[in-house]
This record gives sequence, C-alpha cells and structure tokens, in this order.
Amino acid sequence: MDNGKKDRITGYLTPLNRDMLFGELSPDFLRMMGGQGILSGIPVPISEGENGQIAVKSIVLDMAKVIGADPDFLYADKYMAYIKAAAGDQAEPMLVSEAAKLADEGRFEESCMLLRTALAIDPKSRAALYLYGRACKACYETASEDEDRSKGEAYVAAFKAESMDIFEVLTMMHPDFAMGYYFLGYAYLNLGLYLKTKLTWDDFMKYSSSADENGSGLDDNQLEDLRNEIQGMLLDLEEPVTIEKGCNQIMQGDFLGGRDTLSRFKEGRYENWWPLWYYLGVAESSLGNLDEAIADLKKVLTLSPSNTDVMDELAQLYEAAGDTVNAAKYRNKIALVHKNMELERAEQNLN
Repeated sequence: MDNGKKDRITGYLTPLNRDMLFGELSPDFLRMMGGQGILSGIPVPISEGENGQIAVKSIVLDMAKVIGADPDFLYADKYMAYIKAAAGDQAEPMLVSEAAKLADEGRFEESCMLLRTALAIDPKSRAALYLYGRACKACYETASEDEDRSKGEAYVAAFKAESMDIFEVLTMMHPDFAMGYYFLGYAYLNLGLYLKTKLTWDDFMKYSSSADENGSGLDDNQLEDLRNEIQGMLLDLEEPVTIEKGCNQIMQGDFLGGRDTLSRFKEGRYENWWPLWYYLGVAESSLGNLDEAIADLKKVLTLSPSNTDVMDELAQLYEAAGDTVNAAKYRNKIALVHKNMELERAEQNLN
C-alpha cells in the first residue's frame, strides 16, 4: 500500500509468491477472458481453479496477491488494469470479500496482499482499511505467540507499525467509525502513549453508542461488551495519563508544575518505574536543586543499573557542584559499561 512512506512489509509478503507459476496465455484464452488488449505478451500467474481448470477468478486473485505483495512488480500496472476491467466496480468489494475469507482461515499475510490491492483501487475504502489493519495486527500477534519466534522481532515490529498507521488513517478518513478507535487505542497503549490512548478511546465511546450504521458487523450486545471493556480500561488509565502529563510538563519547560504532578507518585505502584525518577531528577536539576536531582538520578540507577545516560547526567551534576571525585567515578562507570557491552557483543559473534 502506498501511504507516502517506505513500504515496511513488502519484504515479508513477496517471498510468499515465490512458488507461483507464470506463463503467457493463448490468444484464444485472452479473448475469452477479455484480456487481449491488456495482457498480450504478458506473463501472468496461473493456478488451477476449484474444478482443476484455469479460471479467470483465480488469475485475478493471484494478480492481486502479486501486486499487494510488491506494488513495484514489473507488470503491476497491466495486472491492475485487467483486474479493473474484469471486475469493474466490484473489484474492490470482491477483493475485500476474498481477503475476509482468507483471514477467517488464518491466512493473514495473504489477506494483507489482497487488501493492499483493494486499497490501491480505493484508498478510502473503510472496509479495506479496517480489515487490513486487523490482518496486520493478526500477523504480528501470531508471530509473537510463536514459541520459536521464527519470524523474528523485525517482522513483529513492521506489522505492528503498519497496523497502527492504518488504524490512524482509518480514523482520519472515517472519523465516525468506532472500531478504528478501538484498535488504535490498544496500539497506543502498547507503546505507553497513555494520553493518546485515553483520547482515542474517548472517541470510541463517543461513536459506539449504537450498532446502527456502525459498519463493524457487531450487534448492540457485542458493542456494549466492548464499551464496558474500554470503560474499565479508561478508569485504569487515569494515573498513567496524569504521569504522562507530568513528564510532558517537564519536557515543555514547566519544571515546577511537572515535579509537583509527578511527586505524588513517589510511593505506591509506580515507585519502581525508573522514568518517574529520571523526570523528577531533570526537574530538580533545572530548578537548581542539585542535591534532590542527584538523589533522584541515583534512584534511577538502583532500578536501571546500566543506564549510561543517567550516569552522564550525574557526572555533569557533580562537575557543576565542583565534586570532581564523584564526577570521575561516574565517568569511569560509563566506560566500564561500554566495555562490558563490547565484550558481550564479541562473545555473541563467536557463538
């Protein structure tokens, strides 16, 4: 799909078409399928239909998979022209329907291919955007649950990012479609973006009051279950949202306000979350409270012992206070951590 960004998943989809057979169709067959003016002399993917014969629908779907996997494929324009000619106004709905069937069978990557082609035909298609976001989500969730993690972290990260981007596009293009906000909220939550999660789920609650004309395929009872789920999640988000606001205050230069917002969380469920103490340290340092800043940053190191950025902050604070002994101590610790990391990398390379 062309969303103005580098295509992050084509490298994972293209190999799935490796075993496709390509060949030029005879003039008679091209005339029969209405492709003589488009596909003459062009190799096309060929697979047998349900009755063991070459079927036009099978060719169309395989073309769509090729384009969806690799939009820059040599004959992509020819394939797209034929798909539109063969299916007419039903090209995008047909691809969405077939993609939904593949997803129901657990063939999520193939579903992604068809949906990417559907979106090339109609970039604003709500159904294609919604199902594509969900198919990408299913891809990375399935890979994450795989015990041997055979597809790797890069695969998970690519499909996770693609899914989030698509749900963002969905909510922008179809702002009254509740389910876009439902899934986008969870994407933000997984990144620790609590304020964006809250605002996104607030929109879900706003647009999910009734299943009528919602387009999600859910009835009122199912939608109410999701509303109850998200209402509970919003209650759990109240403290994380406040903490994020405090961190944002500090990043924006309101050091006193940010410190006061975060100080209430020094005891309790967030006291062992090292970023809390880091932001408190930054605030105290910026307010000129060196002793308090040093104490907060030392607390960070009890929770994140190899954090060289915090060690560097401490060294700078000690230097500012004229304490060269402690400044040197933290500079030496930084050098030791870097040395140990290099040794670990060397050992991994040997293995």
